[in-house]
Amino acid sequence: MSNRMFATKSVEQLIQESEDHHHKLKKALGPWDLISIGIGCIIGTGIFVLTGKVAISNSGPGVIISFIICGLACIFAALCYAEFASLIPIAGSAYTFSYASMGEFVAWLIGWDLILEYGVATAAVSNGWSSHFINLLKLLHNQYHWTFVPLLPDRWALTPSEVLPGTGLHGFIDLPAIIIVLVMMWLLIRGIKESATVNNIIVAIKIFVSLFFIGVGVFFIHPAYWHPLVPHFVPMVHPAGTVTAHGFMAIKDLELYKFLLAPFGIHFREGFGGWSGIILGAAIIFFAYIGFDAVATTSEEAKNPSKDLPIGIIGSLVICTILYILMSAIFTGIVKCDGKLTLDSLGVDKGAPMVYAFKQVPNPWVSKYAALLIDVGALCGLTSVLLVCLLGQSRVIFAMARDGLLPPWVSKVHPKYMTPFVGTLICGLIIAAVGGLVPLGDIAEMANIGTLFAFILVSGGILVIRKYQPQRKAAFRTPFVPWVPILSIVSCLALMITLPVVTWIRFVVWLLLGLILYGFYGINNSTLRINSEKK
Repeated sequence: MSNRMFATKSVEQLIQESEDHHHKLKKALGPWDLISIGIGCIIGTGIFVLTGKVAISNSGPGVIISFIICGLACIFAALCYAEFASLIPIAGSAYTFSYASMGEFVAWLIGWDLILEYGVATAAVSNGWSSHFINLLKLLHNQYHWTFVPLLPDRWALTPSEVLPGTGLHGFIDLPAIIIVLVMMWLLIRGIKESATVNNIIVAIKIFVSLFFIGVGVFFIHPAYWHPLVPHFVPMVHPAGTVTAHGFMAIKDLELYKFLLAPFGIHFREGFGGWSGIILGAAIIFFAYIGFDAVATTSEEAKNPSKDLPIGIIGSLVICTILYILMSAIFTGIVKCDGKLTLDSLGVDKGAPMVYAFKQVPNPWVSKYAALLIDVGALCGLTSVLLVCLLGQSRVIFAMARDGLLPPWVSKVHPKYMTPFVGTLICGLIIAAVGGLVPLGDIAEMANIGTLFAFILVSGGILVIRKYQPQRKAAFRTPFVPWVPILSIVSCLALMITLPVVTWIRFVVWLLLGLILYGFYGINNSTLRINSEKK
C-alpha cells in the first residue's frame, strides 16, 4: 500500500501522457503572456488598498521594508517553482511537481489543496469585484453625474445571508459576482490565446493606473514623512468597555504562534511601528504577492516552456515587487503615517486609503478623479485575478483527472479550442454559485494557507529531486541549493503560523476530506497504479 501511495511518475512519462491527442492542449503562450499572467494574479486590489492599510495600522514608512522582506521571501519559492517548471513543463503546477518528486500521495494532497486555494480565492474575489463594480456605477452616476449609467439595486449585489446596512433587508443574490465568473469561464473555454490577450489588456490598464499615481504622486511627497523609516513603537490601547471573549471564541481568531506560546507565559504586545510592526506588516503584505505560482499551471500551453516559464515566474514577481515598493513609498510620502492617523479617521475613504492620499494633493483634477481611477484600477486588478485563478484551478483539476485521481471525463479537451472545457465548466459553475450565494469573509484566508503549503512542498521537492534524481538537468536550476529551498520553507512556515487558529482547523478538515476521497476513489483509479499492475 505504502509503495503505491508514494510511487512517482517519471518526467518522461508525464511528458508522454501530455502528448496524447485526447489530452493535448494548445501551445500559444509566449514569455510576455506568462509574465502578464503572473502580474494578473499577483496585483489585485492590494496595491491600491493593502499598501495604505498596512502603512497606517502597522508599519508606517517601514512598509517599504515590509515589501522588500516579502519580495525576498517570495523569490526563494519562485526560484524553486522556476526549476520545476523548466524541468516538468506539464499542467498542474505544484501537483505535477510533487508527483514527479515525492509521489502520488503527496501529489494528491497538494492537488486537493490547490483546488481549495484557487476555488476560495476566485469566489472571494468575485464578491470583491461585485462591490467595486457597484461602487463604480454609483460613483459615475452620483458624483460625476453620468445619469445614463444604470444603477443595480443593492440587494441584487448581496448574498442571501448579507443584510443591507440600515434597512434590515437581506440580499437576493450577488448577481455581478455570478456574471463575471461565468464570463471568465466562457473566455477560458473559448481559448488560451484569447484569454491571454484579454488578460494582457487588463494588466496594461492596471499597470498604467499604478504608474500614473507613482508619476503624479512623486511631485507631492514630503521626504520628512519617511523619517524615521522604522517608526517608534506605539502600544495599542484597547477602548474602555471592550468585551473579552471566552473559550473557543477567544482563541479562534488568535494567530497560531500566539496560541502555541501562551501556555509558556510568552505574550506579545500589540501596537504600531518598531520592527515588530514591520514584520507583522510583512506577514500581512505577503498575501498580496500570491499568484506567481499560477504561471506554472499553464506549462503545457507555453510555446517554449523550459525557457519562458522561469522568465514568467521570476519576471512577474520582480515587476510586482518594484511596483509595490514604489506605491508604498509614494503613499507614505504623501500621508504621514506615525501611528496617530487611524483607518477610522479616513472617514468615507477607510476602505480606500490611496484615494485619501490623493485627496491631500493640491491639484483639483487629481483630487477629483483619484477615486474613479483607483476604482477602475481595482476592478481591472480583480478581473485579471479572477481569470488567472479560474485558469489555475481548471488546469490542476485537468491534470488530476488525466492521472485518474479524479473521474477521467473531467480531463476532456475541446476538439476545436483545445482547452479542458469540462473541468473549466465545472469549476466556473460551482464558483459562480458559491460567489453568488455565500459570503466567504474570513474563509478567504484558506487560500493563503493553501498557497503557503504548496510553496513548502515545491521547495521540499527541489531538495528531494536533487538528492534522488541528480541526473535531471533543467534549463533553469535553482541557485544555492539546499539553502534557497530551506529559506523558502522556513519563510513560509513562519508566515503560516501568523494565520488564525480557525484557519488551521478549516485547512486540516479540508485535507481530511481529501484523504477520504483519495482512499475511496483516487488510489483505486490512479493510471499509475493501473498501468503498473498491467505490467
